[in-house]
Amino acid sequence: MTIDVRDKLVDAHVHVHSPDTERYPLAPGFTKDDFWYRSMTPEDYARYGRRFGTVRANLVHPTWYGLDHSYIIDCIANASGRYVGTDIVPAMSDVALPPPDRAMDALAERGIRAFRIRGGSARADFRMGARWMDAPGYDAMFETAANYGLVLSFLVSPDDLPEIDRMCGRYPDTRVVIDHVAGIRVRDGRVNEKHVDVEMLRDLARHREITVKLGPFHVLSEQPPPFLDLLPLLRRVIDAFGPDRCMWETDVGGPVPMSDPEAVYAATVDLILEQADFLSDVDREWVLFRTAERVLFGE
Repeated sequence: MTIDVRDKLVDAHVHVHSPDTERYPLAPGFTKDDFWYRSMTPEDYARYGRRFGTVRANLVHPTWYGLDHSYIIDCIANASGRYVGTDIVPAMSDVALPPPDRAMDALAERGIRAFRIRGGSARADFRMGARWMDAPGYDAMFETAANYGLVLSFLVSPDDLPEIDRMCGRYPDTRVVIDHVAGIRVRDGRVNEKHVDVEMLRDLARHREITVKLGPFHVLSEQPPPFLDLLPLLRRVIDAFGPDRCMWETDVGGPVPMSDPEAVYAATVDLILEQADFLSDVDREWVLFRTAERVLFGE
């Protein structure tokens, strides 16, 4: 180990939920059968990374709470400084909801610093075509994020990247995060360095406020730990954006469980800390905690 990361790691993407559905009711139509895990509280998550001491994290809103933000907000309030949140504010709706800019402002006061947007390929078909953010609500979200130092976090595939490129060109001061390396995975043993998906993502690096979440390694890789097949992809992305615009994420609590939670979690850290020999110690610090501190925690 070249640097000491104990009590320093910041996980940029964790899903949490409470098994107590009386205190934290599910949205109508959801049941406990929809849970990916019986329980995934912050205490459950902490067991994954306990060998690294205290891990700070960005808690991502789970679908089955609908627009009820109570659980994430309570988690943030109960552990001051340890967590921030990513929540959902609809840019479009056919029912009466608060304008997205006002909803973002109100939630930001309670520790929600990022707002998740599903790409055109990851949501219902609104028949908007390639310009799937061509609606006033998205303009309001981009403007509000820029004005208040908030973040728009995108669950997208590579096909959605041109629209993010367009919007970031219109709103260059808005902080944007690309979740899960835009879903680009290693398949058939390699990622072709000239593959159009990788280049589309790398092209976004010209927008100074775009950051990329690196992970979840146990999903993006087609190998078991130590996930060495991901190193060419990680290098291409980090070379384009710089380590100060890339941040490690595990997606613990997400739909794909880790086969051996503590061991696989440690392997995701070690891939950056020990295996990515193209990174300096300062680079590793940026990827493993400093970028998330700056972008998500606003420090």
